[in-house]
Amino acid sequence: MAETETSSSNNNDNKNNIPIEFVTDEEMAFIEAAYASVTSSSSSIFARSLSSCCTSSTPSSSPRLHNNSLSINSITLLSKRKLSSPSSCAGDIEDTLRFVNSRNKPSISDSFLRRFRKKRALSVTDLTSTEWCPKQMEFSLLLGGKKVNQFMKAGIARHAKLEAEVITRVEVKIRSQEDRWALKLLNFITGVNQLLFEGLTRELPIIGFADDVWMIGVIDEVRMPLTENDHNPILIDTKTRARDTLPAEPQRRNGRLQLMCYKYMWDNLVADNFPSKSFFTYFGLNPQSILCEDLKVLSADSGFSALTLDDVVRYYRNTYTMLSPANDQLLLRYEYQKDHSLLCEDKFVYDSEWLKEQIHSCLEFWLGEREATYVHEDERWKCRFCQYAPVCPANTDSRGMSGNTSNDSKPKED
Repeated sequence: MAETETSSSNNNDNKNNIPIEFVTDEEMAFIEAAYASVTSSSSSIFARSLSSCCTSSTPSSSPRLHNNSLSINSITLLSKRKLSSPSSCAGDIEDTLRFVNSRNKPSISDSFLRRFRKKRALSVTDLTSTEWCPKQMEFSLLLGGKKVNQFMKAGIARHAKLEAEVITRVEVKIRSQEDRWALKLLNFITGVNQLLFEGLTRELPIIGFADDVWMIGVIDEVRMPLTENDHNPILIDTKTRARDTLPAEPQRRNGRLQLMCYKYMWDNLVADNFPSKSFFTYFGLNPQSILCEDLKVLSADSGFSALTLDDVVRYYRNTYTMLSPANDQLLLRYEYQKDHSLLCEDKFVYDSEWLKEQIHSCLEFWLGEREATYVHEDERWKCRFCQYAPVCPANTDSRGMSGNTSNDSKPKED
């Protein structure tokens, strides 16, 4: 894949001797976060409103980014409301994983997408988890998800803290699926308003239609460039690590895939690729459903009056058509979990051809067009951190993990 890559710590790597580690418990926990989050029937959704506050400091990055100060060095702390239903989840973890006892091979008529994501969007985490290991993704669907360990909890807490710098949580009572989707869309609308007025927004939900599949995700951070003639928002993702080590290439590759997926979805929206009729039909929604009172008030506070879900969808479309495509340069930030110091920044260029290949490969699995495959031989170290290793043929096959059996693996701390 053609890409450029720099790091804020690159010039000091030799001096600081920061080691590169294949994997850590915490990093694996985040890669597998989709498996660990089991939500209630009322999933988390948010909304925002705008005002400004004070500033704090974070490490620098490039390209230059717009905010009320000079660069990404100074983060504007924005006071916003974040509304959610009584139960909520973190990050871009959107899906509840079912416990299914089935040994049937996936087929086009009975695919994993149809069985486990029917009337639900495929999350970006679904795609990145599939890229990490298709077989592990299959096991997680058929046997159940992972438990949340202490490293995951610490990482989730860090993201919540970053979120709290720009969002204040306020609970909203929703009554229906239409309300739930309306609130997701309202979060995008008000988040984009914040981006346009303040130059920064975080935890931005994005819903889109790409490759004939509905997808959903939550972007960690979006910033506007400082340059007046540059209107292409910059997408940023922050990952925390339990140890002060640099991520291995497969982990960075997985993170790049995640951010590229967000840009792909963003650019599709900007191109007005959001088929409203398909949206209502696929998710079984009534466009004329009257919104709950909290959402009516929220929409009015946000500067427009919405009575039905259809009203919100129309405002959603009006909002994203005001945007420019996302910047081709994307930014992954890796923090040390203990003190939140910056380990490195991975700046890379969007590669549309590579991304399409990755999405196509993942969708083949989800659509039942191919069976789940194992990771490549040189990445079998991943299996040491997989809870499904004891039942995975890759662990028992003599052609598989030589010397990497579950007896030699380091157990994950729950």
